[in-house]
Amino acid sequence: MDTITQMFQDPFSLLMLGLLAVLIIFMFRSSRKRQAAARALQEGLKPGVEVMLQSGIFGTVLDVDNEGNKVSVQSGPGTTLVVHRNAISTIIPEPQPESLSEESAATSPEFGENPDTDDKK
Repeated sequence: MDTITQMFQDPFSLLMLGLLAVLIIFMFRSSRKRQAAARALQEGLKPGVEVMLQSGIFGTVLDVDNEGNKVSVQSGPGTTLVVHRNAISTIIPEPQPESLSEESAATSPEFGENPDTDDKK
């Protein structure tokens, strides 16, 4: 019993135990984040979605076979690849429309113009 009480009275031992506890917490947390990201990727695989394979090939998902863990990807006109679900590394997000309308873009100053001084002339 004396060695255990001495161990917990030593500040270095307490520091090491605290660091070990923090390390374990961060390991579980990062593992959960990776699992959630993988789950979101697998749930997002639908026909028509643009993806990038682990080999760097870009394509569009044509068909998803959940039982065989296969995905048909069209990488070019007339080129269809059948790959394992885990070969897909990224789902390419849809491009967002520009927030500026044509009307506001027409009234905005050109590059190098100062809107404050040009109106006063």
